[in-house]
Amino acid sequence: MALREDINNALKQAMRDRAADRLSTLRLIMAAIKDRDIAARGEGEDTSGVADGEILSILAKMVKQRQESARTYEEGGRLDLAERELSEITIIEEFLPKQLNEDEITEAVKVAVAEVGAESIRDMGKVMGALKSKYTGQMDFGKVGPMVKDTLSGG
Repeated sequence: MALREDINNALKQAMRDRAADRLSTLRLIMAAIKDRDIAARGEGEDTSGVADGEILSILAKMVKQRQESARTYEEGGRLDLAERELSEITIIEEFLPKQLNEDEITEAVKVAVAEVGAESIRDMGKVMGALKSKYTGQMDFGKVGPMVKDTLSGG
C-alpha cells in the first residue's frame, strides 16, 4: 500500500503548492484507483483496496491512454491538448518504476522463458504471466509480446 500513500501525499502537497495541473492529474489517478477498489469489492475481494501491483497496471494503462491521445491530438493539429496529455504522462510516470531498456527487456524475456521451461509458442501465456508478475510498470507488454513470440519460435 506504499504506492497509494505516495500518491496521496503527492496529492496533498499539490494542494498546498496550489499546483492546479498536477493536482488535477493526481485526482485522476486516485479516481482510477478508487474505481478499481470498488470493482474489486463487487467481486468479493479484500476490502482494504487493491495492491501495489494492480495500481502499477492502472498507472501504466493511464500512460498508454495519454500517449495515444497525444498522438491523435498532434495529428489533428491540437498541439495544446497534446502538450497537456504529455505533461500528465510525466506526472503519472513519477509513480512508476524505472522503465527497462531494450537490452534489459531482452534479458528478462530469456530468463522468463528459462524459468517457466517454455519450449514452443504454446507456452507464450506462461512466459507473459511470469514477466507481468515481475515487471509490471517497467515494460510495455504490447511490445514485449512479439519479442517473446520471436524467442519461442526460434527467431
